[in-house]
Amino acid sequence: MSELSKKVEYLKGLADGMNLKEDNQDQRLLLKILEVLEEIAFEIEDLQEVQDEMNEYLENMDEDLAELEDAVFEDEDDFDHLPDDYEGFVGDSLVEYECPHCGYKTRFDITDFDFDEDYLCPECEQPFFPEYDEEDEDELDEDENEGADH
Repeated sequence: MSELSKKVEYLKGLADGMNLKEDNQDQRLLLKILEVLEEIAFEIEDLQEVQDEMNEYLENMDEDLAELEDAVFEDEDDFDHLPDDYEGFVGDSLVEYECPHCGYKTRFDITDFDFDEDYLCPECEQPFFPEYDEEDEDELDEDENEGADH
């Protein structure tokens, strides 16, 4: 029994001790007020029970959600080994890229990235990702190897 219910019961006991009768208009008013107070106390107790059940339900949901997050995002810590000054990954899905022509830096959302689209640098309007033929790639590899020999 809640503290409020105990107080209402005490008031009802006082009213019984005073032998209040519904015949008298003033006494009837007091008796009706006590009835309303008793109903309010019962309703508040019911609401408290519902709230306690909801709190328990939410705590269980929170625990379940935490387990689900752990299962779904278990690979989230894969980038913890990267140095703090690493500028490649900006966020969970953003990648910072530097234009090979002018050095302008921009960010791409890798979740929306379309490999078939030509992305142009807003600064120099050259493609961020120039297409190379296999022959061009071979020449680049040879140039890099020659530069390493010197």
